[in-house]
Amino acid sequence: MKGNKNAATDVMEHFDIAIIGAGPAGLSAAAKAAEYDLDIRAANAEHQPSHILIEGSPLHANTIQRYQKGKHVMDEPGYLDLRSPLEFTASKREHILGSWEQGISDTGINFRPDCEVIKISKSAEHFEICCADGSTISANNIVLAIGTQGNPRRLGIDGDNTHFVQYQLDDPDDYHNEDIIVVGAGDAAIENALALAKHNRVVIINRKSEFTRAKQGNLDNVLEAINDRNMDFSCRYDASVKSLSIPEHGAAGTVILNTARGDETLPCHRIIARLGSIPPRKFVENCGISLPNDDPEAIPELDGQYQSNVKGLYIIGALAGYPLIKQGMNQGFDVIEYIKGNPVKPVDHPLLALKFALLPYVADVDDILALYQQRVPMFSRMNALAFRELIMESNISYCVADDQQLSKLQRQGVEVSQQRRSDVELARSADIQRRKSAGLATKHLGPISQPIITMVAKSGDFIYRHNDYSNTFFTIIEGQVTLSSAEGSDTTLGAGQFFGEMSLLSGRPRIGNAVASNDTILIETPRRTMAKLMAANDEVAKGIETVFLQRTLQQFFTPKDSYVELRDIAKSVTTSDFNTGKHIYKEGDGGEHLYLIRSGTIALSRLENGREIAIGQLHSGQIFGQMALMGDATRRESAYAAVRSEVIKISRQPFLALLKKSPESISKLQTETSKQLKSTAEMAALPEQASLMSFLLAQGTGEGTNVLLIDENLCIGCDNCETACAETHKGISRLDRKAGVRFANINLPIACRHCEQPHCMKECPPNAIHRESSGEVYINDTCIGCGNCETNCPYNVIKMSYQLPEKPPFLSWLFGGAGPGPGEDKNATPSNAAKEIGKKAVKCDACVDRPAGPACVQYCPTGAAQRMGPADFINVLNLR
Repeated sequence: MKGNKNAATDVMEHFDIAIIGAGPAGLSAAAKAAEYDLDIRAANAEHQPSHILIEGSPLHANTIQRYQKGKHVMDEPGYLDLRSPLEFTASKREHILGSWEQGISDTGINFRPDCEVIKISKSAEHFEICCADGSTISANNIVLAIGTQGNPRRLGIDGDNTHFVQYQLDDPDDYHNEDIIVVGAGDAAIENALALAKHNRVVIINRKSEFTRAKQGNLDNVLEAINDRNMDFSCRYDASVKSLSIPEHGAAGTVILNTARGDETLPCHRIIARLGSIPPRKFVENCGISLPNDDPEAIPELDGQYQSNVKGLYIIGALAGYPLIKQGMNQGFDVIEYIKGNPVKPVDHPLLALKFALLPYVADVDDILALYQQRVPMFSRMNALAFRELIMESNISYCVADDQQLSKLQRQGVEVSQQRRSDVELARSADIQRRKSAGLATKHLGPISQPIITMVAKSGDFIYRHNDYSNTFFTIIEGQVTLSSAEGSDTTLGAGQFFGEMSLLSGRPRIGNAVASNDTILIETPRRTMAKLMAANDEVAKGIETVFLQRTLQQFFTPKDSYVELRDIAKSVTTSDFNTGKHIYKEGDGGEHLYLIRSGTIALSRLENGREIAIGQLHSGQIFGQMALMGDATRRESAYAAVRSEVIKISRQPFLALLKKSPESISKLQTETSKQLKSTAEMAALPEQASLMSFLLAQGTGEGTNVLLIDENLCIGCDNCETACAETHKGISRLDRKAGVRFANINLPIACRHCEQPHCMKECPPNAIHRESSGEVYINDTCIGCGNCETNCPYNVIKMSYQLPEKPPFLSWLFGGAGPGPGEDKNATPSNAAKEIGKKAVKCDACVDRPAGPACVQYCPTGAAQRMGPADFINVLNLR
């Protein structure tokens, strides 16, 4: 409906709904609004559009228009259905753009391209939209779907605005036979890197240890490329660009990277930096929209219907915190329904209802989400839509005390699951019939996924035990959880509090036990989901980090006091990262701090005849450098990171404040210090053993928790260790004695170390690598043979192998000569069925299911083979 004026006619146009931004979210909203106009027009041919779609660029979906040519566009998340009058399935960029162009015509969207909006203001009656061409449009409601792509984030170093660095890739086929570095770990960076790898040598730089922000499809593709020996494609994890050497046009320059193992220089013809974009904060605030904080990347706070604090102004898509195309299109559909006054549940509503199905109250999904977000201070800082996604990726647990109630809930869970499958089958049948009646092709439908419902457990049972290796994050919604340890008093946590952050952040085993009381409701969030949340939300990350520091100080210094009382002290300590080989301090330095190891291994060393030799090693949860605060300000040894490590730095004032709170911790500190001094003195007096310690640390054993060592003074070369390993693991040995590295009489064979923070567990697409609560890392039958673990392991202990044919029984070989005999048959030929399945990852699992323990150790006739943790290495050196 038209009414007032534009620049040409002096009549301002007026619409019920103005949608600004013709990306996926805006297009979907406009298509839904157009459907309403079509329905009215069927009865009244004179009806004018009640909506308008305004776009500042000449074409629709400007961001996708700028995607590289031929780019495959994904339709994740896979668990969500699509709600939109427009079609969208995973396909090439060109196909999707063409489909939407046709959809604009078919639905009758009132589309106005090349109309840049420069200002939005609100009067008592309506909104006024001022455009760059001088025209003004008024509307009762505005849907802001402008995205965030116009303001790319830069590298932030000298030279980042030269020709050497690009922030956009239009056509990857423009580049051939170049060394190209792609910086970023999101979808755009991955897609650019993979497209460029067809004709170039590509390195992708990820500042994290994983691709936490990538869609599953992109994650699978980039990991496959990293592991493809036929591609010149690699990744540098835990790395960032330190400096650039800018070349002349057409020549190659260099890039210096800051990596976990030190600086690395790479040749490079160009850098493609895909670091995301910064929301248009000034424009948003000028519209009257409030932002939660001063962070340049803050996104607006919205209600459950995408409405901002400005009544009638709605925000959807990337600017609302949801950059995925399918999510934006669903929001576009929903927001028009909300504006029209039609109650509609989000597409994930039935899936969330299943997660809440067995809880002890009757409430709508939206009410439960609002309650949970309000109850937990950490979650209250989140955008409501992001919180919804967090719950989708988490488990909800309900703890009950009564066995009869537990059995009843378990039966009810089975019924709920069956009903869900039945509902999905009925909905699919109805959709197939509707499409057939309309003459439309039926869509391929995959299998119905197993519903995820409320988990029920017995109160009083352990959520986890002391020294368990697990790293999920728990939030208490109702009830209480008691955390207990041998050294301190119990800590009772209530609704709104969280726990489990210690293992999440440090990779260390659980400290103490956790037990839930009756009627406790927990949210259990996977490590990967929390890592993604913390990367995206600084406030959440800071909140978790603050509590981590408080609890770390509590456990080491004041175990009998509440961690809450340490809030002010925790604010005065700092955390620092150190790459492998980097010194925290050097011998002879003055000292004013002690250090608490958060993760990793710290080596202590002294100079002997101009050579640095190790005289001690310390691991996560231990302190070092404390003599600087206990009477000796001169460092008597050097301290460096044996592996990438993180330490907490504590100065004199907070140290004294901690001792004042808990004077009894002084004796513990003195005992720990005396033990360290004795150990380092003994080691310094025995240079050969100190050299052996240096060797072990140089081989990365400091991050292992279960390392196989062989004493070659005892080893007779019988290879019983390998034979026993193969016999225990279906004919495939998981260790290689001969390929081990040696120093003096010690052989460090090729065998899994079961690292404190396992490299192999990063980026496992089917989540096939797990850790027992006792620490053993193993691979289960869901392995798909992608090879990511083999690539990620720095110690070459994982190999890809076919399943070998079953051998005749041992006695048949012994008495009849049947088969190759005990051990791995190097000449065995896999069956056709095994080849069809493909190679799977094989690694030592420390015989986790074998009651007698590791077979390699049990069947060593001389006792030469031993498995041990780094804390036991001192025994190898014959010092105890």
